[in-house]
Amino acid sequence: MTDIRKQLLAAFDVEHREHLQAIRKALDSADRGAPFEMADIFRRAHSLKGAARAVDLPAVEEIAHQLETLFSHILEGSQALDRNIAASVRASLDAIEDLVTEASHSSDSAPSRVVTRDPARGGEQEGKTPRSSETPATGRAIATEKAGQTSDTAGTYLRVAAEQIEELSSSMHQLLSELQTDEAMAEALRQIELDARGLRRSWDVLHSQMILTMAGASRPSGSGVERPRNLSSRLRDFDQDLGRLFRKLSALSRSHKLSTWTTDQAARQVRESIERVSLVSAETVFGTFGHMVREIARETGRDVHVRISGLDIQADRRVLQALKDPVMHLLRNAVSHGAEDAAERIGKGKSERAEVILELASHGGRLAVSVRDDGRGPDLARIEQVAIERGLLQPRRAGDPAPLMDQLLSLVFSPGFSTADSVDRLSGRGMGLSVVAEAVRKLQGSVLLRPRFPWGTEAILSVPFTAARQPLLLVEAEGRIFGLPTYGVERLFRLNVQSLESVQGRPTVRIDVRGQDVIVPVIAFAALAGSSNAPLPIEAGYAKAVLIRHGSRYCALAVNAFHDVRTMLVNDVQAVGLGDTVSGTVLLEDEMPALVLSPELLIEHWIRNESRLAAGGLGLAGWTSAATSEPGATVLVVDDSITTRTLEKSILEAQGYRVLLSVDGIDALNALRSGDAMVDLVVADVEMPRMDGFGLLQAIKTDPRLSAIPVILMTSRADPADVRRGLDLGASAYITKQKFDQRELLATIGQLL
Repeated sequence: MTDIRKQLLAAFDVEHREHLQAIRKALDSADRGAPFEMADIFRRAHSLKGAARAVDLPAVEEIAHQLETLFSHILEGSQALDRNIAASVRASLDAIEDLVTEASHSSDSAPSRVVTRDPARGGEQEGKTPRSSETPATGRAIATEKAGQTSDTAGTYLRVAAEQIEELSSSMHQLLSELQTDEAMAEALRQIELDARGLRRSWDVLHSQMILTMAGASRPSGSGVERPRNLSSRLRDFDQDLGRLFRKLSALSRSHKLSTWTTDQAARQVRESIERVSLVSAETVFGTFGHMVREIARETGRDVHVRISGLDIQADRRVLQALKDPVMHLLRNAVSHGAEDAAERIGKGKSERAEVILELASHGGRLAVSVRDDGRGPDLARIEQVAIERGLLQPRRAGDPAPLMDQLLSLVFSPGFSTADSVDRLSGRGMGLSVVAEAVRKLQGSVLLRPRFPWGTEAILSVPFTAARQPLLLVEAEGRIFGLPTYGVERLFRLNVQSLESVQGRPTVRIDVRGQDVIVPVIAFAALAGSSNAPLPIEAGYAKAVLIRHGSRYCALAVNAFHDVRTMLVNDVQAVGLGDTVSGTVLLEDEMPALVLSPELLIEHWIRNESRLAAGGLGLAGWTSAATSEPGATVLVVDDSITTRTLEKSILEAQGYRVLLSVDGIDALNALRSGDAMVDLVVADVEMPRMDGFGLLQAIKTDPRLSAIPVILMTSRADPADVRRGLDLGASAYITKQKFDQRELLATIGQLL
């Protein structure tokens, strides 16, 4: 058995047990007459069926399909969940558990047969595990030796529960939050040091005056001579004590600064190490999907060429696991809804063989998963018809314009929405794309469906690489702080009220968006965050606004203030009544929670509430494919520390920059002179082997082909002479690492570009 096969079966073992436990718990509730969610049971059977197909367990898939059909009939009201049916369902669940156990632990012997019952008919049937899955696997996280023992063939392994790693990661995030509050203590200590300096200056003046006074008092003879001498001695001792105190305070201040910086760096390193533990290759989850799609195509009589790329990319295990079902649904749709028969494809001028592509990539510091095909493409007329039948759209009157494409395509993610004419194993139940949207939004991500040109469909899922921490733009609206994930933020700007226009009584503004003149709606942020009648916040004739984007639709949200951009721990939303645009919460420094709002959900909320404006194309830019979209500026990062290079690369990529890496000045100069890439800006360390940052800067500024490239120097040395030398050589900026703040780096780059 291959390592990938073992990992897939191990993941399926955990997943199928979770589904079985939930279904059994619901059956127990039904026996007691307690309420339970049948729709959730149906979804679990649906997911279990797809997961079984992914790991090539057709017997399990068949039983799950029968359960799915039964639960569908119960949901429709055509069948009741009586005791006999519940007993048959339990027998089917037991059969699934037996089949998975046998598949995980069987040898190469012939597969055994398990007698099960059709849960709908109560009759017996035979199921068997396929030979392809009859290889040993543990179905647990890692098979290890007992504590204190060693393996004969490898080193000692320690089995650690994933929950413990996640808990440790959460603790480290909290530690970093606590370290932020330590900055206030550092500031107070600095203030004490300033006060001590002032006291010392005052004492210098007083001391001089007293010396002069004592000198005058010592001239007369008699008993008064001894007193000034004693006073002078005491003042001298006091002066020495004060000096020692000042030196101790200064040393304490320096030690505190160094300790705080060291602790912060150590905590960040531990956090990064912990996060790396949870990163796994995408191949562990999506490795068998190519086989699954080909099997689906063969069952439906279609010839499909499957291409999968980017499986070497690494992401949080929880993120990949959460994406497994959504990606599986999209691949099924690509075959069942998109792929045509060979004769139909030839008639349209296409190749006889259909193509389905699964691609994983990193875009803007996020994991982008694309599922695309060259099939029929979305049937917009059929989508509109189904939407009208389900009450999602009002019937059009004669002369009314058709809904725009992005409006219609967003409807396919609604629960219960399906354009299939019949129900089979692959489609027709209307659950697939709603499962996709729900799963992606739980990950603080976005999902987008769009046509491909000249034909076909593309679905794009964009999620963070890790499930917890995300970069957020913190804004203020009506006295409350909100977080906006930066992946959906296009730009920040100030709007002159005089430049606002009106469309059907709503404020709008013309904005140049990637070379296109787009009329964008201007909406009070608070109006979308719960205060429906909130006015535009205007100060001195201007409004601060953030331009957000979802697909090709743009909206400008007016806020009272911009606060910060931070990478923060985003928690799931458990409370109800928070609105349909909230995707999570974060804790601020004062322990007050702030809501995180999803940019795509904000835009969808506006589209639903302003459907006539949306149908008129307000805020809609011309459709641009991902392959032809304008790339971000290219930044060359030069540093001999792999940790520093990785940190700066992640920060810059999260803001949409393309990042190149070099290990020293010589490497960077070769990359710049090769002409392989157009570099817009260089961020270089000063202290490097072979050629340091000063040498690289001098070489760039003396080369006519490179002299126009701005250079930012970063160093741990804050000596004024070094700063002056760098600026004299032509550096555009000089940033010290002791005070490194990603906001300062990004702001500096933004000014230079």
